[in-house]
Amino acid sequence: MTRPDRVIIALLASLALASCSGSGLRPQTAISSALQRSADSRRWPDLSDRWMVSIASRNGRERIELVDLSSGSPVPLPGLNQADAQPLSVSVNADGDRIALVRQRNGQTELNLYRRNIGLLQRLPLEPAGVPRNVSLDGSGRLLAVQVSRRGQWDVDLIRLP
Repeated sequence: MTRPDRVIIALLASLALASCSGSGLRPQTAISSALQRSADSRRWPDLSDRWMVSIASRNGRERIELVDLSSGSPVPLPGLNQADAQPLSVSVNADGDRIALVRQRNGQTELNLYRRNIGLLQRLPLEPAGVPRNVSLDGSGRLLAVQVSRRGQWDVDLIRLP
């Protein structure tokens, strides 16, 4: 490679890096203010094109909340949030119909799948048994990755869903 070629490549690389370092991330003001109205704080956000699911806290109580990003409005989730359950991790598929979650309930940590179109919360067994911690649902809602503790070791299980 000749010296002029190296100079041109260096200049192009510098321009590419400079364009990436622009003004940085910017909040979506309309959506952010709508989210602030429905909860005091949020954690574990997960996005699809149209949906955002997170664990929302209001007045010391945590619940799973699904937000339609096109309107900024929370969507009802009948049968999902139960007074005796503490959500730990949550994920949504692309069409917002399936929500995977890990929660603690009655001293047990459990993996669940919520099917919004029929309002069904289904517990998913782990084989071999373990303690789930973090969950991620693919866009189709048919493949689930879950971090599981077994005998003091962390593993990631992939589960095919019907």
